[in-house]
Amino acid sequence: MYSYQPSEGHGLPHDPLNAIIGPRPIGWIASADSQGRNNLAPYSFFNCFNYRPPIIGFASSGWKDSVRNIIESKEFVWNLATRPLAEQMNETSASLPHGEDEFSRAGLTPLASQFVAASRVAESPVHFECRLSQCIQLTTANGTALETWLVLGEVVAIHIDETLLEGGIYQTAKAQPVLRAGGPTAYYTISEEQRFDLVRPDAR
Repeated sequence: MYSYQPSEGHGLPHDPLNAIIGPRPIGWIASADSQGRNNLAPYSFFNCFNYRPPIIGFASSGWKDSVRNIIESKEFVWNLATRPLAEQMNETSASLPHGEDEFSRAGLTPLASQFVAASRVAESPVHFECRLSQCIQLTTANGTALETWLVLGEVVAIHIDETLLEGGIYQTAKAQPVLRAGGPTAYYTISEEQRFDLVRPDAR
């Protein structure tokens, strides 16, 4: 087996960590600053961490506009990144000066949310409106503070394009979610052909 200690470097052309923990959903996070200006950015460290109440979170390497805005407003929106929106999602990763609008840069339409000030991406088929629950600065095992922040938010409203609901069941593959994978440019989607079903032991 190829083995290494991360603190000593991986010795490979590209860090395999992101590829091993994958594919990962994209945290396409919309926020607004204190002047109401839109911000939109994708984060590849993202997931859901609790059912009731639903809590999602993303990690930001560096104190970026998204984190600053969310700390100030206590609100944000997660938007589902899909294959038809992949190129526009990628455009929103550009490093822009504070206050410049990634919605405009990527040709996306801001859609007013119902319960938070941050806008939704109108073109996205799923939105989670969130209120900040925690912002945690990560540390190493010995307690050294890292320049990475984990932002957790309680989902207070969910919006789903009804074409993705069949018999009341959300169709994951039909949504064509974009998933981050290994390598600096690699993404994946999923298809119904890749589906398999397992019944949990306690449900048998």
